[in-house]
Amino acid sequence: MSLIEIKTLNKAYESGDERIMALVDVDLNIEKGEFISVMGPSGSGKSTLLTILGGLNHPTGGDVVVDDIPIYKLSLEKLADFRREYLGFIFQSFQLIPYLTVIENVMLPLSITERTNREQVKMAEEILERIGLRGKGRRLPDQLSGGEQERVAIARALVNSPPILMADEPTGNLDSKTGKEIMDLFKSLNEEGQTIVMVTHNPENTAFSTRTIFLQDGRVNGNDSKK
Repeated sequence: MSLIEIKTLNKAYESGDERIMALVDVDLNIEKGEFISVMGPSGSGKSTLLTILGGLNHPTGGDVVVDDIPIYKLSLEKLADFRREYLGFIFQSFQLIPYLTVIENVMLPLSITERTNREQVKMAEEILERIGLRGKGRRLPDQLSGGEQERVAIARALVNSPPILMADEPTGNLDSKTGKEIMDLFKSLNEEGQTIVMVTHNPENTAFSTRTIFLQDGRVNGNDSKK
């Protein structure tokens, strides 16, 4: 059984009298432990697909089933619970809170749990050490390099141990050396069993994933590229 099943997925946007199809009849299965790259030209539907998979953007038609849960048949409250339990998000712009320390940023997903503050701090410190930021928890984001800020964003996404990690252009704002370090980190996480779905414009990043999905004009273009 696939961890993620996408069935005849469609997404349309209205622009005046025009109806623009962002996704057209997309069918896709993702297994637990896969590292999927999603590639395609600008406007091909990559980010739309990611936001729909992440429970952030209702499709016009079709189904998204995660771990046997048809997520868009959930109430808004249950859908929020699903995102919190199943998904970790990483964005190109990092989206760190500038006036919070590194460890406070990482602890944000834990703030709505019933864990004590001591437990939250311990979990945040453990994930920071895991991704190579030990000892930097008291710094502010602007005291870190771009690569370190991206690692903080990854730590925040992972602190709840979500089954699925979703990344939208995670190396888009990084130089090539730092970008490779981040991709090496993703590969290590995947080798430990983490399921990852990543949108990328950089073909070099696909070498780190186990399968590449190509989108064009909202459709899956040809066969998947498997490693």
